[in-house]
Amino acid sequence: MAPPVRPRWGSLQFYPRKKAAKKIPSVNWDMINSEGVQGFIFYKVGMASAVVKDNTPDSMTKGKKKITPVTILEAPNMKIFSVRFYKNNQVAKEIVVSNDKDIKRVLKVPKKLKNFDAEVPKDFENIRLLVYSLPSQTGVKKTPDLIEVGINAPNKLDYVRSFIGKEIFLSDFVNKTELFDVRGVTKGKGTQGPVKRFGLSLKQHKTEKGVRRPGSLGPWHPARVTFRTPMMGQMGLFSRINYNHRLISIGKISEKNINPTSGFNHYGNIKSTYLILEGSVQGPAKRAILLTPSFRPTKKQAKKKYEFQELLT
Repeated sequence: MAPPVRPRWGSLQFYPRKKAAKKIPSVNWDMINSEGVQGFIFYKVGMASAVVKDNTPDSMTKGKKKITPVTILEAPNMKIFSVRFYKNNQVAKEIVVSNDKDIKRVLKVPKKLKNFDAEVPKDFENIRLLVYSLPSQTGVKKTPDLIEVGINAPNKLDYVRSFIGKEIFLSDFVNKTELFDVRGVTKGKGTQGPVKRFGLSLKQHKTEKGVRRPGSLGPWHPARVTFRTPMMGQMGLFSRINYNHRLISIGKISEKNINPTSGFNHYGNIKSTYLILEGSVQGPAKRAILLTPSFRPTKKQAKKKYEFQELLT
């Protein structure tokens, strides 16, 4: 019999396995070099199958149609709540530029706004925006989600001025980018045992101290249970990043209606702009998800070229 040696159950990459602190994760915007707005808030609609024409060079299916799994995301417009001026990696000054009724649902805002140009500091190193989504344009909810996003432009101050009091559209985010990183929170499963949480094998039926539990919690010494031991605890509702999702299609529901007759399961009908990504995305339907341009694209994903044909819902 071969010695019972195998890799441990459960990756230590994702420790601690606890609930996410917030629904939309923070981002290190210094790692992203795309032009314009570097992040956009989406709402997950669901999955479907798409018929695409493969135009990838040297592909075995080049020039042929194939079916690929895709995720549909709805993208209502965003607005700027405040502009943050950074110096020495700290917020030197923040100027509130919006007091709409949408943002009043989540934040206390001043009744009168100050003059932006008069409040701009003379000395700063970087500018970032605190933006909020407009989910009232969808059928999801009315309460907006907020996130700080980075911007990249030759003159960042003039770029910010062009969006104050106006809505940021999906076209302002998707320029020439075809690969995206998806940041979000996974589906919550609550408290689960070690078998479902880590994939332990069930012990034999005559085991005296439990079938669905590890055979040992650790050695005699050190006289404590290490955090590496697979035990019951929180499963799901974790903050995760999925890298290098390819853009399949983008459009407006007013120009091309992709809604099924009875709507999407657990979501309903898309009412605004939508985006279709290749593959699956974390989280349930209606959950807020942040997309950013890919900051470490692989050669394999960058080489792919798909021509969208139709959506099979």
